Amino acid sequence: MKIKFLGAARTVTGSCFVVETATARFAVDCGMHQGSDSVERRNLDVAPYDPARMDFFLITHAHIDHSGLLPRMTANGFRGPVYTTAPTADLMNILLLDSAHIQEVEAEGKNKRLRRRGAKADALALYTAKDAEAVAPLVRTRDYGEMFSPAPGVRVRFQDAGHILGSAMVEVFVEENGAEMKLIFSGDIGRPNQLLMKDTCAVVQPDFLFMESTYGNRNHRGEQESLDELAEAVAYSYANGEKVVIPAFAVERTQEILYSLHLLLRAGRLPKDMPVYLDSPLAIKATEIFRRHHDYLDRETQDLLKNGEDPFGLPNLKMSASTADSIRINETKEAAIVISASGMCNAGRIKHHLRHNLWKPGASIVFVGFQAQGTPGRKIVDGAQKIRIFNEDIAVAARIFTINGFSAHAGRDQLLDWLAGVRSAATQVFLVHGEYSAQEHLAGLIREKLGLSVVVPEYLEEILLKPGVPAQEIPPPEGVAPDAGLPPLVADLQRMLDDMTVGMGKLQSLPASRQAEIAALLRQAAAGIEKINKSSE
Repeated sequence: MKIKFLGAARTVTGSCFVVETATARFAVDCGMHQGSDSVERRNLDVAPYDPARMDFFLITHAHIDHSGLLPRMTANGFRGPVYTTAPTADLMNILLLDSAHIQEVEAEGKNKRLRRRGAKADALALYTAKDAEAVAPLVRTRDYGEMFSPAPGVRVRFQDAGHILGSAMVEVFVEENGAEMKLIFSGDIGRPNQLLMKDTCAVVQPDFLFMESTYGNRNHRGEQESLDELAEAVAYSYANGEKVVIPAFAVERTQEILYSLHLLLRAGRLPKDMPVYLDSPLAIKATEIFRRHHDYLDRETQDLLKNGEDPFGLPNLKMSASTADSIRINETKEAAIVISASGMCNAGRIKHHLRHNLWKPGASIVFVGFQAQGTPGRKIVDGAQKIRIFNEDIAVAARIFTINGFSAHAGRDQLLDWLAGVRSAATQVFLVHGEYSAQEHLAGLIREKLGLSVVVPEYLEEILLKPGVPAQEIPPPEGVAPDAGLPPLVADLQRMLDDMTVGMGKLQSLPASRQAEIAALLRQAAAGIEKINKSSE
């Protein structure tokens, strides 16, 4: 059996692990690559996926970094079944159509810019709404704990991952040459005692474990501390008559924030005259799906709903379904809370709210989810003084809050606790879905505390799995160099050099201290370029 890592390898997005057995070729997840230009270019290359040869997909949950390339597969010849849970199927329906709309709008925007330059308008959407609609007829739903056999010699079972509504860990049992191997793909592992979600289901003793590591190098704040910080942001902007802007993923994070505001209101910590705008048609639809699949939520949430108390409802909640509704939010002068997508600020209506509020000292921007490298959200969290939005430089003067206690991912110690209950002495661990620094930190702890073999695979790496022996890396074909992502990096460097050339004329107007700092950086860059030139001679 072979496994190839087509995403979430030393990065967080693009989850896709292709499994080839003697009887089938299938993949666990089919996520979109998000972040820097070089990472996002991976979405364009379908060759490693070879969609027409894929027998089926197993989808852990609906987030776009786990399901977002399924329409790309249908557009390129995939016609097999897609297995997942019922809530994930419903959420994927709306998320994939929304993603297709974003792709189409972005392609049209590029073509307008090309036409204005007198160039050929040949930008194509990554996929279209028609491609997204082609996914739904292929979906087959399975319950948690239900064993099924999608191919001869392959058995599969979904277990509750406790991450978002319908999220699953995937147990895969593969029989080859009279022996059976057990693989577990963790998907995204939820936090214990997380709002709304049931705790992660117990799975045990895999031969090979493919485990997420998003927060492998840090822990989260507790629930109460996170609620306190959210209340602080509300109080700050309410006192200043400005807005609290919360970039939030439409699925799970938005519902958790609504529930948290519900708790603050009950505790008298949310002003009754402060409106809350849910400015995301996608999040509005997702919230209805949460209500429809309430039996997948935790006992506390189910009890609230049975007692007629809506955890997703607030007396001052206003749904902004239309574009006109969204525009009116920023025309109001009152203090308000605005929840909008996307969670990483790289698409959607949140960009408009940032443009209107990021520069205001009395406003608050509250980040409640992971921000991938290269995204606008990550730049703000990392302390950028200006952010470019809609071709305009916007100063970052608002108060920035980063509340990781709302994360739907387990923190470092929670990952270790979960692994301690799952592993056997012979389990080999592959850390995926994490930035390399977090993975290296977690790998060291796993080796030290649990004594397990740990591998941090690279993008496009392929391994051979056999019963009872460690995985073996399969070298690339003779004459084919391992993919180092060099062409995209060169393209990114060229773009940065072009941007720098445009900005060189502004350097003379900078203070002397700032000029000296930039000069030192340019000398370092020049030394690096000289090394590259020598190595290529």
